[in-house]
Amino acid sequence: MPLPFLTADRALDEDGPAAGDASLPYEDPSRRRRPYRPGPWRIGGGALLLLLASYVLFSAMIIALAGSVPAAGICVGGAALVILCAVRLVRAGVWIDEKGLRLTGLFSATTVRWSQVAAIHTAQQPVRWLGLPRSVQGQAVLIELAEGGAPRVAFTDHGADFLGRPEAFVMAADAIEDRAARYR
Repeated sequence: MPLPFLTADRALDEDGPAAGDASLPYEDPSRRRRPYRPGPWRIGGGALLLLLASYVLFSAMIIALAGSVPAAGICVGGAALVILCAVRLVRAGVWIDEKGLRLTGLFSATTVRWSQVAAIHTAQQPVRWLGLPRSVQGQAVLIELAEGGAPRVAFTDHGADFLGRPEAFVMAADAIEDRAARYR
């Protein structure tokens, strides 16, 4: 079963069969897609959340068999919330299409149209390690908006997708910069 939210945009790879092509043959070019594969930290976190949800669902079954259906319902609701968080965690990241960038986080999502983007570049700066409050020196892909203001951080090399994968970070940064140059 194909999982489109886990696939990378191979059309942006230079050595792929569709190099220079705007989309894969079976994809709609206007459909949002991620220009990189989710990293092992993001997939591992989602898997741990799903494991936790399975334990909570198993405990809900035991509680229901013991005769306390309302308490089992609370457990099922908690498990559904954990499953929702796991799905949101895996879907978090940068998504691109011909209209703009979609910066998706765990609890929020922001769309930036290509006409609003002044520049996209990579900068060396302190970044958060795996999204935690601890800062380390690293690289970040910054989106500068045409109307000014502080640049937005699209992703960093110490995030859940690129920690320990510097070549994937460079490829994703180049892909987004190329796409921005094409659509602006």
